[in-house]
Amino acid sequence: MARTDSTGSTWRYRWARRQNERRLRLFRSAEGGWRRRDDELRRLRTLAEQCQGSATAGDGLPLELAPDEVVLRVVPAAQLVEMRHNAVLPAPDLTVGTPTGRLRRRLPDGVRITDAGMAVITNRRLVLLGGRGRRDWAYGRMTGLAHDPHASVTLIQVLDRRRTSGVLLRPDVAAEFRFVLTLAFADAIEQRQAVIDQLDDLIDEHVRLRPSRPGIATPGQARLSALIPGGRRTAVVAAALAVMVPVALANSGPSDPTSTETAVAAPGAPAATGTATTPRATGSAPAPRATGSVKASPKPERRCGAPKNPMGYDFCGGKRVREPAREVCDHFDCVPGFWEGRGYLVQCENGKVSLAGGSPRACGLHGGVRRTITT
Repeated sequence: MARTDSTGSTWRYRWARRQNERRLRLFRSAEGGWRRRDDELRRLRTLAEQCQGSATAGDGLPLELAPDEVVLRVVPAAQLVEMRHNAVLPAPDLTVGTPTGRLRRRLPDGVRITDAGMAVITNRRLVLLGGRGRRDWAYGRMTGLAHDPHASVTLIQVLDRRRTSGVLLRPDVAAEFRFVLTLAFADAIEQRQAVIDQLDDLIDEHVRLRPSRPGIATPGQARLSALIPGGRRTAVVAAALAVMVPVALANSGPSDPTSTETAVAAPGAPAATGTATTPRATGSAPAPRATGSVKASPKPERRCGAPKNPMGYDFCGGKRVREPAREVCDHFDCVPGFWEGRGYLVQCENGKVSLAGGSPRACGLHGGVRRTITT
């Protein structure tokens, strides 16, 4: 008789319902991340076209503009920072759209605050109007530019200044400041269209990465391991024990298999004949062992610790899995946003599985990459 709950549904239907809820939850998480990234890229694309600036935007500022100079952005609450030691920064480039993690308002090692005021971005220079004076960074004399990936600090090197300096901003405005600064530098070298074309390529590539809705699990796909407390992991452990225990028992024997028992006759008693065990002669051949009555123990499937799965995925080393089966998350514990990955299957340190193998960000929120899943 089939097991049913209070509603009359069998355990297979309950399993299918849970699987579909889990798949839908993972899909919605992945799609939510995809939409946020898509909205951000399209916002930057609009800003790259419409951020033209104006000379009137600098009215009221203690800053004299050149005849062809326009103000693109004014950022209040900026701080001037300087590096204690000289370092070579990478050359300025037009890379945009690179996702960054959460920025924090902290100073990197070797950087100190020297002034505070407001930052003004024009199409010819970056200016910090501070309480101790004005600091200019002309794009035409800029030799190095670096945005700290963890702190809201931008460092700049120019030809006419020995010490590297820059600005520290609030974390909530740092990302947009960096993008507008890139646009301003592009204007200075007449490459604004190159930035727009780069954003178009990023949007087209992101559209191709949109996660697809998962397939629907049916009751017929339910496995008997779903009835075992602990699921398939318990079943794998039980199967391993079922194989290992008989093998261990078969290989075990008496502590001294070569010893024999000898009967000691009482003094004066006649020696027993026909009943005492005769010791085996030294060097005699052992008795032949019957081979037809003992069955060989079953050979365990080669998985090297991977959960049992119909796809044949394991941790034993082999061919990397770049296009996993659609039901991979039914057998492995996938990370949120699993189908956003564009690499090969790897297992993270916390046991979850990611499709971002080969990327430096693979398993970044799950302790790093532990090992590769192969087939």
